[in-house]
Amino acid sequence: MKYVSTRGHTDRKHFCEILLEGLAPDGGLYLPEVYPQVDAATLESWRGLPYAALAFEILSLYIDDIPAADLKAICEKTYTEDVFGSKEIVPLRMLEDGVYLEALSNGPTLAFKDMAMQLLGNLFEYELVRRGEELNILGATSGDTGSAAEYAMRGKKGVRVFMTSPQGRMSPFQQAQMFSLQDANIHNIAIEGVFDDCQDIVKAVSNDLAFKRKYKIGTVNSINWARLVAQVVYYFAGYLQATQASTGAALTEVQKVSFTVPSGNFGNVCAGHVARMMGLPIDKLVVATNENDVLDEFFRMGVYRVRGSADTHETSSPSMDISKASNFERFVFDLVGRDASRLADLFGTQLAAQGRFDLSGDAAFQAAAQRYGFVSGKSTHADRLQTIRDTFARFGMMIDTHTADGLKVARAHLQSGVPMLVLETALPIKFAATIEEALGCMPPRPARFEGIENLPKRVTLLAADAELVKSFIRSRVS
Repeated sequence: MKYVSTRGHTDRKHFCEILLEGLAPDGGLYLPEVYPQVDAATLESWRGLPYAALAFEILSLYIDDIPAADLKAICEKTYTEDVFGSKEIVPLRMLEDGVYLEALSNGPTLAFKDMAMQLLGNLFEYELVRRGEELNILGATSGDTGSAAEYAMRGKKGVRVFMTSPQGRMSPFQQAQMFSLQDANIHNIAIEGVFDDCQDIVKAVSNDLAFKRKYKIGTVNSINWARLVAQVVYYFAGYLQATQASTGAALTEVQKVSFTVPSGNFGNVCAGHVARMMGLPIDKLVVATNENDVLDEFFRMGVYRVRGSADTHETSSPSMDISKASNFERFVFDLVGRDASRLADLFGTQLAAQGRFDLSGDAAFQAAAQRYGFVSGKSTHADRLQTIRDTFARFGMMIDTHTADGLKVARAHLQSGVPMLVLETALPIKFAATIEEALGCMPPRPARFEGIENLPKRVTLLAADAELVKSFIRSRVS
């Protein structure tokens, strides 16, 4: 299996090369040359596998430069009941007829990002030890990626983390999770701006090839293919839990399911797109946005229009306060028939000149809903408060603000006979103020996080300037 850049760079690379590289040299994102196919019989053979074994089966389709025994050991080390709180790792709970929540937030930092980041930390350490090298990870977070990355990388051999985040835009709990870490290999940088400014800095530094090579810069954002492919696994796991075992003729009439995914940077739902391209029987992929509705606007109208910092709303589902969806490029690459020159024109020339591109009259876009199964919807602060209240009143279950956005939008796209799986994104404690506003009480807090907001903070404030971030990295790398 080799990987190509969405922008057309001619090199074809193996998994471990792009694991440490992040962005391609031309600024594109990596995708496999072809999506490996999973037929109905193979899918049935995976039913009942432990999550770690399922992860090995799926990841081994994409990774051919790590010995199978080593990859299996990495999966078994990563996905354990001790780390994720249950044997299922991603247990499914039915809320009402046909509607399920897939629990992805029982890892170390209480967010779905742990599902991929714990694996990524172990992959990084394995490959760096094998090469005898070091890696300086530069990331951007709107809330959960940062803590998931830092908890996954703390103490790892040969790894330093430099994590940017928008100053004052995360919840107090999210900030405390990151800024209270005192590990020598963890560096937090608060940027005066919004998440998109942080993401732009990461891309700018990654596109400085001389700096990237000299300081061995890698990424953990979902622009890193390794993180995204790890997320593909829980789509298969959710499907296998939601459907009954098939026998005989049923193998030719496989049960379909739909997934609703709270979306900001398009990485989580892009993993669903990959799973669908592999042959997982997904009917609809429902993109749920908050007031920052760039993605909803595209799937409804065919226009991708990025917003500036001043037009990016600060909301009560802050991890989705994103107006430039990095992983969207991967989907559009498939949408335009993997035409790298067309993709480069859309995401390079047109976005730079106009801040938008329009595919509303494009024949490929017109067929996209049917071919790729995407639909979308938007949720507001009032919507998420009502959904949190309703879910607690009817099911005795607290959900976080992002999951509430997903559940609200999911109900607009239900189809008879097609299970709808809503991906949970975080536990309620990460957004306690809004939960208290909705329910009049505070959400439960795991004992290990008691008093975290009062711990000493270790963070550096910088202006939104890639050169300042590069100078900071230079000063911390020997």
